[in-house]
Amino acid sequence: MTPDHDHSPAGGRTPIGELVRAHRLAAGLTQTDLAQRAGVGVRTVRDLERGRAHRPHRTTAELIAGAFGLTGAARAAFLASARGQAATTPVAPGVAGLPDRTPGVGTVPRDPDLPGTPMALPPAVELIGRERELAELTGLLTGDGWPPVLSLVGLAGVGKTALALAVAHAVADAHPGGVAGVLVGTGSDANDVLAAACAVLGAARLAELAARLRGRPALLLVDAIERAPDPVAEVVHLLVAAVPTLRVVATGRHPVGIPGELVRPVAPLEVPPAGVVDPAELGRWPAAALFTARLTRVRPEPPGPDELPALTALVRRLDGLPLAIELMAARGRILDLPELLDRYGDRVLDLAGPDLGGRGWEAAPPGRTDDPARSTVAVTLREAVATSYRLLDGWEQAALRRLSVFANRWSVELAEELLADDPDPAVVVDPVPLLDRLVELGLLSVRGAGPLRFRLLDAVREYAVEQAAGRGELTAVRRRHAVVITRLVTRTAPDLVGARQPAAVRQLDEATGDIGAALAHAAGDDPVTALRLAACLTRWWRMRGRDVSGRQWLCRLLADPRTADADPVLRAWALLGVARLAAEHGAAAQELPAARAALAVLAGRADVAGELAARTILGTLLVATGGYDEAAEQAHAVLTLATRHGRTRDMAVAQHHLAWHEIRLADLSAARRRLAAVDRLAAQCGEPRLRLLARADLAEVARLEGRLGDAVDQGRRVVAALAGVGDPGHRRRVLGTVGLALARSGRLDEAAEILAELRCDGRPTPPGSRSEPGAAGSRPGGGGPVRAEESVCALIEGTMARHRGDRELAAEWFAVAETAGAAGQDRRDVVEALVGLAVSTGSAEVRERLAQACRRGGIRLLPDEERLLG
Repeated sequence: MTPDHDHSPAGGRTPIGELVRAHRLAAGLTQTDLAQRAGVGVRTVRDLERGRAHRPHRTTAELIAGAFGLTGAARAAFLASARGQAATTPVAPGVAGLPDRTPGVGTVPRDPDLPGTPMALPPAVELIGRERELAELTGLLTGDGWPPVLSLVGLAGVGKTALALAVAHAVADAHPGGVAGVLVGTGSDANDVLAAACAVLGAARLAELAARLRGRPALLLVDAIERAPDPVAEVVHLLVAAVPTLRVVATGRHPVGIPGELVRPVAPLEVPPAGVVDPAELGRWPAAALFTARLTRVRPEPPGPDELPALTALVRRLDGLPLAIELMAARGRILDLPELLDRYGDRVLDLAGPDLGGRGWEAAPPGRTDDPARSTVAVTLREAVATSYRLLDGWEQAALRRLSVFANRWSVELAEELLADDPDPAVVVDPVPLLDRLVELGLLSVRGAGPLRFRLLDAVREYAVEQAAGRGELTAVRRRHAVVITRLVTRTAPDLVGARQPAAVRQLDEATGDIGAALAHAAGDDPVTALRLAACLTRWWRMRGRDVSGRQWLCRLLADPRTADADPVLRAWALLGVARLAAEHGAAAQELPAARAALAVLAGRADVAGELAARTILGTLLVATGGYDEAAEQAHAVLTLATRHGRTRDMAVAQHHLAWHEIRLADLSAARRRLAAVDRLAAQCGEPRLRLLARADLAEVARLEGRLGDAVDQGRRVVAALAGVGDPGHRRRVLGTVGLALARSGRLDEAAEILAELRCDGRPTPPGSRSEPGAAGSRPGGGGPVRAEESVCALIEGTMARHRGDRELAAEWFAVAETAGAAGQDRRDVVEALVGLAVSTGSAEVRERLAQACRRGGIRLLPDEERLLG
C-alpha cells in the first residue's frame, strides 16, 4: 500500500479502477511496482485507477489479476468487473500476490452469514522458540478485557511479522467477523491506509465495515507501521472508535501511539551459554534450533561435532536475531560453520538480505518463484539498525552511543553514571525514560532479575560504536566507562569479605566483560584509573584463579611512568595485590620486597586496615619462603593490632595463620583450639568463607590425628561449600586432605576418584602422566618439570601404593611428592613425602634429608609419623 497521490473524486472512477486500486494498496505496491509485476505499462495502471479506462483488454485484465495472485472466485470477480459485469458472488479484494488456497482464503466475503471465519492473510510461517509469546498473545486476544490495539515492536528482522501472523491464525476462530491483514507502503497517507483496511475486511468504506460486522469480533493485522506512522495512527484510532468489535494487531519498529494501545516488545531468540557443544542441549535453545533448521535447507548434513562450538559462537554473536541467523545459515551452502565464524564473526552488520519489511507477505505470482520488483533490493543489518536509530531524537541517539561502550549487561545505576554530563558523580540524569524508549523500539533487551539486566543487542551496540567513532566521541566515552566501572568495583570490593561475599563475587562475575574492557582502555589512556581498578580486583582475581594474569596487570601498571606520582597509598595497595597474587603461584620470594615496602607506607600513614592487610600478606609470603619464625611474629602482631581496634575479622585471620604454626610444631590440640576460635570469630563477623577455611583445616587436623573417617566427612562438606564460594586453591587443598585420608584408610577406589578430580581441574596434565589415576601399578610420568600442584597427587598415589604393599612404586611416588613439594608453599608436604619415602626404602640418606627438612622448616614430626619411622 503506497501512495500515488491521486485522490480524484469517486465519481471519476470505475468499479474496475476501484478494485485495482484496493488490491494494489492492500498489497503494498506502487503503480510502478504493479506495472512491473504484471508486465504492463505504468500509464495503463494509472488510467484504470483514475477512470480514464473503464474496460481494459482481456489480456491486460488477466495479467493484472495474475500479478495480484488472484484465483478462484476472487479472480472471476475481478475479470467480470473488468468486462463491466457484476460478479455472481460479490468479493472484496484480498492481499495481492496471495493465491486462493482454500475456500474463503485470500478474500473476505461481504455476506456476514457465511459459515466459518473469513481469512485474508498469508499462511502462518513456522515459528521456532516463540511458544511462550504465542501463548501469551493468543490469551490476550481471546480473553476478557482484550486490548483494542496490540502492537508488536522490535528491531528489523526480530520476527514481528511471523509472530503476528501466527497469532492471527491462532485466534481466527474467536473472530467470526473475519481476520485480514494489510502491509503498509512507504509514505502512504490516511486515505490509502483506510481504503486498504476496509477492502481486506470486505467493505468499501468505514460505515459499511461497521454494518457488515454487526457486532461480531474481527481482527486486522497492520504490518510495517513505521512506513507511514502518522496515517496509520490516525486510521487505527478511527477504526477502533467506529467499530468497537474490531481488534488491531500492529507490527513495527515503534508503537502506533494511540490511547489504550498495549505494547509488547519482541525480543531475539534465546541463545545457549558459551561453550555448549552437546547437540541435545543445543537443540533446546531456540536460536541454535533455528540456525540448524535453516542450515538443513541449504545442505543435507547436520552440523558435525567439530562444527558445534562454532554454531554456539555464531548464534551468540548474532544475538539470537532470527533474520541474522537465517542470513548466516544461508551461507552454509558454501562454507562450514568454523569458516562462517571466521569470515563473518566480526562483520555481522554487513550481513545482507532482501528488504526487511513485510517478511511473510512475499507470495509470488503464478508461474514465478520470485518478485523481480523486490528481490533485487538488498538491505544490510547496518541499514536495518540505522532505521531504528533514526527514530530516536538527538539526545537519545547521543545516549545510545554512550551506552554502546558497555560490553555486556549493565544496571540503571551504571547507565545513570555513564550518561551524566557533569563529572561530579552526584549530578546524574534519570535514564529510566530513555531505557523505556529503547526497549519500546526493540534496541534494548531486559533479561534476568538482578541489577545487571540491561543489554544492547550486539548489532545495535556495534552500530552505535561506529557512530560514536565517526563523531570522534569514542575515546571520551570509553574513558568515562572506565571511571564508572572503577567506581563499581571500588564499591563492591569491600564486600568480597564477609556475609555479602557471594553477591559481590556474582556481581563482578557478571561485569567481567566490562571490567576487562575498562582495564584495557584505561591502561593506555588513563593508567592511574587502571591502577585504582586493578588494585581493587586482587581478591576477585584470586578467587577466580586469575592470579597470574592479575599480577601481570598490576606489575605493568606499577611500572608505567605515568603512575609514578600516584597516591603512595594507592601504589602500596597495588603492591600488596601483587604480593597476594604471587603467593598463589609460587612466586612469593620475588614479591617479599613489595610486601615490605607496602607495609612501611601503610604503617607510616597509620592506616590500620592497610597495616593489617600488609602484615597478613607478608606472613603468607614468609611461610612460602621458609621464614616461619618471622611469619609467626607477623601473625601475633596482626592479632594484637586487630584486638586493640576491635577488628573481629582480622582477629580470625590471625588465629587461622597461628593455627598453621601450631600444626607445624605438632601441637594439634592447640591448633584445634585456634581453629575453633576462628570459627567463632568468623561467625560473629558474618564471614562464611573464613569459617569454611577453618573447617577445612579442622579436617586436616583430624587426618593428622588419625581420625580418617572424620577427615573424609568434614572435608567433603567443605569441598562442596567451597565450590559455591569460588576459591580454587583452597578447594584443591581440601580435596588433597580427603584423598590422603581415603588412601590411608584403604578406600582406594574413592581415593582414585579424588585423584581424577584433582587432575581435571582445568590445569595442564604433566608430561607422561597416566590415563587412569590411581590404577594399580601406574607409575609417575617421565620427563618434564614437576609442578608444585602435583605434590598432593603424588602423596595420594604413594600412600595407595604403600597400602597395596608395593614399596618400590610407593617410593617412586613419594620421591615425586618431595620434588613437587619443594616448589610449593607448605614445607610440611615435603616432610610428609620424606616420611613416606623413608618408610618405603629404609634409606638412612632419606632419613637425613628428612631431619634437614624439619630443621629448615621448624617442623616437628607428629606422633604417628614417629611411629611409622620406628
